[in-house]
Amino acid sequence: MHNFYDFDEIRNLTIGTIESVSPIEIKVLLEVDAPQNVAINTGVPTHFPKINGYVLIPNETGAIVGVVNWIGVQHSNYPIRKGFKDFDLIDLPFPLRKMNITPLGVLKKKKDSTYEIERGVYNYPSVGDNVILPTDKQLSAIVENPDGKFEIGRAPIASNASIKVNPDKLFGRHLAILGNTGSGKSCSVAGLIRWSLTEAEKVKTNAQLNSRFIILDPNGEYFNAFNDLGSKKVRKFTVKLDESDSNFEQLKIPAWMWNSQEWISFSQAAPGAQRPLLLQSLLDLKRGKQLGNSNTIRVHSFLNTSRNSLLTFLGNLPTTATFPQFIAMVGVLQNISTDLDFHLPLIPTDNQPLSDSYNLLNTDFKQTLANREWQPGRFNSFSHQDISSVITGIDAVLSHIQLTENETSQINPDTPIKFELNDLIPYLEQLAENQGGNILQFVQMLSLRMRFLFSDERLNGVVQPKEDITLVDWLNLYIGSNTAENGQITLIDLSLIPSDIIHVVVAVLSRLTFEAIQRYRKIYKKELPTTIVLEEAHTFLREFNNNSNNICLETFERIAREGRKFGLSMVLSSQRPSELSQTVLSQCNTFLLHRIVNDRDQELVKKLVPDSLSGLLKELPILPSRKAILVGWAFSIPVLVEMRFLDEKHRPQSNDPNFWDVWIGEEKREIDWVKIANDWQGHGQQDTVEENHSKKTLEADPDKNQRTDEDDVKF
Repeated sequence: MHNFYDFDEIRNLTIGTIESVSPIEIKVLLEVDAPQNVAINTGVPTHFPKINGYVLIPNETGAIVGVVNWIGVQHSNYPIRKGFKDFDLIDLPFPLRKMNITPLGVLKKKKDSTYEIERGVYNYPSVGDNVILPTDKQLSAIVENPDGKFEIGRAPIASNASIKVNPDKLFGRHLAILGNTGSGKSCSVAGLIRWSLTEAEKVKTNAQLNSRFIILDPNGEYFNAFNDLGSKKVRKFTVKLDESDSNFEQLKIPAWMWNSQEWISFSQAAPGAQRPLLLQSLLDLKRGKQLGNSNTIRVHSFLNTSRNSLLTFLGNLPTTATFPQFIAMVGVLQNISTDLDFHLPLIPTDNQPLSDSYNLLNTDFKQTLANREWQPGRFNSFSHQDISSVITGIDAVLSHIQLTENETSQINPDTPIKFELNDLIPYLEQLAENQGGNILQFVQMLSLRMRFLFSDERLNGVVQPKEDITLVDWLNLYIGSNTAENGQITLIDLSLIPSDIIHVVVAVLSRLTFEAIQRYRKIYKKELPTTIVLEEAHTFLREFNNNSNNICLETFERIAREGRKFGLSMVLSSQRPSELSQTVLSQCNTFLLHRIVNDRDQELVKKLVPDSLSGLLKELPILPSRKAILVGWAFSIPVLVEMRFLDEKHRPQSNDPNFWDVWIGEEKREIDWVKIANDWQGHGQQDTVEENHSKKTLEADPDKNQRTDEDDVKF
C-alpha cells in the first residue's frame, strides 16, 4: 500500500484535531486558522465547514472518511500556540469552533494513484490525530462508485460528482423507495427503470435486452410513463371496459390459476365446513370430476360414511351388557338399512356389477339384522363376524364405483389446472348436499358471497376471461418470453380492480411470478433476473396485530426472504413506511429516502439503518423534491443525491394540482357531470357496445341505412 499522504500534504490540509472518539461519532476541535467559509488549500475552492461535508482522518491503512453532522462554537481559553509567546495575553473566553463527524468508511490509495472507498471502519483513530480536507480527486472518489453502471443523479455536497449504481446491487437485494407524497419517489421509480434500460441498450450484445420489470400499479400512474419506448418494450394490461381500445390488453388472472389460500382469502370461507368443502371442490374439478356423476358421488359418500361408522364400533363392539352403547349401535344399523333402500334408485342401471354388488349388500345386511332380532325392535348382541361381513360387502360395492382421478398424486388444490369456473358453485353446493345435515345451509352463504363477487363486470373479465389463456401464454405475456423478445416492462394497471379483492389479485400476480422464477431455477439451474415493482406498498403490506389473513403480505414476505436466491427482486414504493411489514423492510438492503415528515415514519427509518447515520437522517423532513438519501448495499457510503431530471412526458401521472392557475383561469377545467355520471353508472359503456353493434350491423347489411319509411312496419 502506497503512502496516503506525505507530511507536507498533511500540514497543508489539516483543519483540526480529534478530541474524542466513539464508534458512531468523532468530535473534532478546529484549528484557529482553519477556513472560515471557503477552503482553497485543496486545489479547488471548497465551501468549508458545512453540514454533510466530508473530511479525512489519515491512518496506516489510508484515511477514514467522515461526514460532518454538527458544527458549533464553544467559548474556551485561548489555545496555546507552539512557537508563540502568548503568556502576556489576558485569559478571556475565546470562541473555539468544533464539529462532530460520523465515520463512514476507509479511503485507500491504489497502485495507479487512484482511490477507492471501502465500506465500514475497523481501525479507529486516537485522540489528537489530525483531521484534513479531501482534495477534489479524493472527494470524487468518495462519492463515485467504481462499479456503477448507470447514473441516477449527482452529489451536491461533493462538487456535483456523478452518482452511479450497479443494477446487480441496486435490484439484486431488494430496494425500498420511501417518501411523502410529492417528494418525487414515483419519478425515482420510473427513472431508475428507464435509466438502467437506456444505459444497458448502449452495451447490449443481443438484439433485445433480456431484462424483466413487472410493475404493479394500483393508481394507474405509470401507464403512459414508458410510451416512448414502444410496444416492443412495454406490455400493458388493465381491466378493459371498451373492447375497441387497442392501447392495452385485457388483464387476465384466471381463477383456475389461484391457489387454495387465495381462494380462501377471496371467498372468506370459514374454517368449519365451508373451507374444507371449497378445497375439496377445487381438487375434484381440477382432477376432472363433473356434475354429471352426482348420484354416484352421493352413493359413494353414503357408503364411505357408513363404513367409517361400522369401523368405529368394530374397535370396541358394544353388547347387551353395555346397554346404552348397544342401543346407539342398533340405531345406526337400522339407519344404514333404511338408507340402503333410499339410495337404491340412484344406482346406475348401466353398471351391472355395481347393481349386483349393491343388491347383495342390501340383502345380506337385512339378513344379518333379522338373524339377531328376537322381537320387533329388540336384538341380541352382534358378533365381530357380523360387522366385518357388512364392511366387506361395502368394500365390494365401493370397488365398482370409479371416480375419475387423473394423476391424483401430482394434482392438488394449488395446481394451476384449468376448470370451468361456472361449475364451481354448483359443485360446491352439491358436495355440501351429499354431506347431509345442515351443512348446505352454511355453504349457501359462501356461494351467495362468491356469486356476488363474480357478478362484478370489472372482475369477471379478469378471473373468467372471454378469450381463454393457457399457463404458457400467461407466463410469456406477463413475465416475458424467451430473451424478453416481447418487451422488458410489464405494466399492470390495477386501478379498476374492486378494492375488496385487489389484495388477492396482487397476491396471485406476485405468487405466480415467484413460483415461475423458482421453477426456472429448478429446471435450468440458473437464476432468471426479474424485478417486481409494487407501488403504494403500505396498502398491500400493512402489518397490524389483527391482520392475520393478509394473503398479499404473506406472499411478499416470502419473496423478501427467498426471492433473491432465485433471481426475483422487489422494489417497494411507499409513503408510510411505519405501516409496512417489518419482515419485508428488514430484507431490503438498499433505501432511497425522500422527504419524510411524519415522526413515526422517521423513527422506523432510523431503526433500519445504522446508528451512525442518525445525523444524516435528520435532514429527511426538509429534503426538497428530487433530493434523496441513498443508503445501503448499492452504494459504498450514504450519500445525498439530487436525482436526474425526468422529462414531464416520462413522469408518472402524480403531479401536484395547479390550484392557482385553475382559479384564475390560466388553465381551463370544463365540467360535464353527465359524462362522469354515465361512465360511473355504466351507461357510457353500454352506448359504446350498442354503437359497435350498429357498425357491425351496417357492415353486414349496407343497404339498411338507405331504406325509406315505407319499409317500416305500420301498426
